[in-house]
This record gives sequence, structure tokens and C-alpha cells, in this order.
Amino acid sequence: MIDSRRVGFRFSKDEWCGREDLNFHPVSGTATSTLRVYQFRHDRTAPCRRGGREIANGMIQCKAMDHPADQASPPAIAGPGGIAWRRSAILEPYPEAVAAMEAMVAGIRAGHMPETVWLLEHPPLYTAGTSARASDLLEADRLPVFQTGRGGEFTYHGPGQRVAYVMLDLRRRGGDLRQYVWSLEEWIIRSLDALGVAAERRCGRVGIWIDRGNGREDKIASIGVRVRRWVSYHGISINLDPDLSHFSGIVPCGIRGHGVTSLADLGIATTLERLDAVLMATWPGVFGDGAAG
Repeated sequence: MIDSRRVGFRFSKDEWCGREDLNFHPVSGTATSTLRVYQFRHDRTAPCRRGGREIANGMIQCKAMDHPADQASPPAIAGPGGIAWRRSAILEPYPEAVAAMEAMVAGIRAGHMPETVWLLEHPPLYTAGTSARASDLLEADRLPVFQTGRGGEFTYHGPGQRVAYVMLDLRRRGGDLRQYVWSLEEWIIRSLDALGVAAERRCGRVGIWIDRGNGREDKIASIGVRVRRWVSYHGISINLDPDLSHFSGIVPCGIRGHGVTSLADLGIATTLERLDAVLMATWPGVFGDGAAG
């Protein structure tokens, strides 16, 4: 087991309030966790075309959608933390991205691929996590909808939003799933702080939040995690300058009564390149150098 202090995790059980339950979806039957274990159908990632869906058992069941030819993940570049970093220059179609992640997860598990962080954007779409409720899809024909195996509920992805898919061998990192999700949150918080934004956790609410004053709080980042045989995938999304109106087609993460914001909405002028540089710079302080085993 890894000494969590040595790899940079800063987790205290006193800070745990259970919010990550909704972020997390375990897959492996052999992995153990102190999180509540959910019993969901998984490994169903069929994409949905507009109007081409049916509702069954309260969940979204997807029919096939035409999509571009498979896109290979971009080549890895050297980066911090002993991690292979990949950065896509195109809008990655969702089914192809999931297939590429699953291939990388299998390679990491087999020991012939390095741990990887993949930075990308998707075309405008909604994804339904394992906790998604059909009633939270408010505008069913607005955008394509994809059922996915990550934890969480409905979320939006689109241009101007940085998605970071994080594929780590959690066995080498202490095997603590709560700590892993806490560390994803911490990574986002430190990165936003470096850009001049004070972002916070909220007990009982998933994601990362901004206090707008006068009792108003808006969500700026989401987390949805899946773990297969102790290798993580899916990950986080941070709103840089997406079309925030698309969030009105869903109840984001099933949370009502709060809004959604972005760096641009907060008056922070930056670029995806700058955000990526910050994410890479803050990584070692949270996740360590990756050398421990």
C-alpha cells in the first residue's frame, strides 16, 4: 500500500460527507470499497440519436446513432507525475472516446501502457450516468443522449468545456476510492485557484461550486468516475466557456435549485491551452510523482 502522504493526497475522514457516492461507479467484482456499492446495469454505452430512444425501467435505453469513423486517441506527450498526457485537437465523438478509454484501461491493467490523462472536448451532447433519472432529461430532443457507465446523473459536454479523462492504476495509489475522488476534487480546486477562482466542495452535492453571493451558488466542474479492476476512467469536466444554455435541457447531476457557471461567465479570460498548463502544473501536488508502488 502507498503512503498517501508521500504521494500528495490530503484526505481527512473528518472531511468525508458521502457526496462522492453519486460520482462513483465500481465495475470490478473483486474490488472492495467503503463506498456504497451500486447494483446497476453497466457496459451499455450505445449512443442515442435525437428522438431515437425509449424509456424502460426508468432508465434511458439508447438506439444506434450514425457517427464518424473511429478516431484514434492522440499520441502521448511527456508530462508531470510520471503520467502520459494526451491532448486532442478535435471534438472527440463520445462513443469513440469511450472505446479508446476502455482500450487504455485494459493496457494499463495488463502493464503495457502508462497511466494516462486525456484532455479533450466533445461535440454538444448529454450523458446519462448510472444514477440518471429519466425525469431529469427535460428536453429529450435537444441534443444526442448517451447512456454511459460512469457514476453520476445527467451532464452536458460540449465545445468550451475541458474534459479530463483520468486513467490511473489505483492499486499503486493506495486503493482508497474515496481518497481518489477527493483528490480529483482537490485537483480542480487548486487549478481554479491558480486562475484566480475560489472554488469549493459542498457537502451533500457532487461537483465543484462557486459562491456567487446573496445565497447563490453555481456549479463550475463535474466529476464522474468508473473503476474497472482498480483502474480508473472517465474523470472530470471544467466549464471554461461552453454554451451554458445547453444545461437547461437537463437537471445537471440531479441537483435542482442551483445554477451552472463557467470561467468566462465569471469574467476570467483564459484559453484551453492555459487551463491545460495549469492542470498539469497542479497535478504533482495532489497525485504525487507516480513512482510509488
